[in-house]
Amino acid sequence: MMIQIPDDLARGLEEIAAAQKKSVEQVALERLRNLLDEPASPQALLRTIRALPHPSHSAVDELEAVIAESRLRRRR
Repeated sequence: MMIQIPDDLARGLEEIAAAQKKSVEQVALERLRNLLDEPASPQALLRTIRALPHPSHSAVDELEAVIAESRLRRRR
């Protein structure tokens, strides 16, 4: 895949890459990965949610019972 970027951004990447003794591609990929791997990024949250195991019906029933019991205690 090729991505077209403005000249000023390309120059900035070239400067960072030269300072870090890396290729422009390495720097660009590192920066993009960092953006996507931030704990609060939507992509990171989606990956985390998709990785969660699906709860069993009994686990859902138990959770609903605990929530209902908690509501009853607050009303008393």
